[in-house]
Parts: sequence; C-alpha cells; structure tokens
Amino acid sequence: MTSCELCRSPATMFCASDQASLCWVCDSEVHSANFLVARHSRSLLCQVCQSTTPWSASGAKLGQTVSVCKNCVGAADRVLSGGALFQLPTPPDGGGSYDDTDDEDALVVDADYDDERR
Repeated sequence: MTSCELCRSPATMFCASDQASLCWVCDSEVHSANFLVARHSRSLLCQVCQSTTPWSASGAKLGQTVSVCKNCVGAADRVLSGGALFQLPTPPDGGGSYDDTDDEDALVVDADYDDERR
C-alpha cells in the first residue's frame, strides 16, 4: 500500500504538481494553504491496487470518495458484495466535487455506499 508522504497513513491521492502521494487529511492541509496550491489537480488512487485513476479534481478541500481503476473493478465488486465496504478516515470539514462524466473506465463509490441498495 502506498503511504502518505507526510504522515505515512495510507495514501488516497497523488498530486502531480507536488509529486506526492497524500492521505485525505494531509491533502486538505497542504492544498488549503493558499489559492495557488488549491489549483493543483490531484488524481485519486485505486482503492485496490494504488495506481492512479482517471478521477481528478482540484480545490482546497476535496470530498472523500473511493475510486477503482478499470483493471480492479471486478475485485472491488467482490469486496463490496462480500459486505466489506471500503474504509475511509474521518473526513475533514468542507468538501469538493468532481465531474464524473469522463469516468467511463473507473468505478466511483460514494463513501456512504450501501450494498443493500443494489
């Protein structure tokens, strides 16, 4: 598992501008420092294999979500159907948004996903 460059917690995203893998909390702290770093586009890491996914966003505080690359969609579906939902740390205040219209090859699961709704 890829570790956050700052705190060594599991990384959830990669910032190409900083060349750093970060967790939600450290990403929020780093990218809320000023309006210039808030512009950095970050890619969410696959929850299964830790590769970057097509999901990307910028902003001071991004809302937590889970993304899975197209190679791991089957594995993610097995995990979700087995009742073990992805675990995310407690979110920092605030949130961002993303445009999922271009995410044809990625599975994006809301942190509040409930397998019983399927």
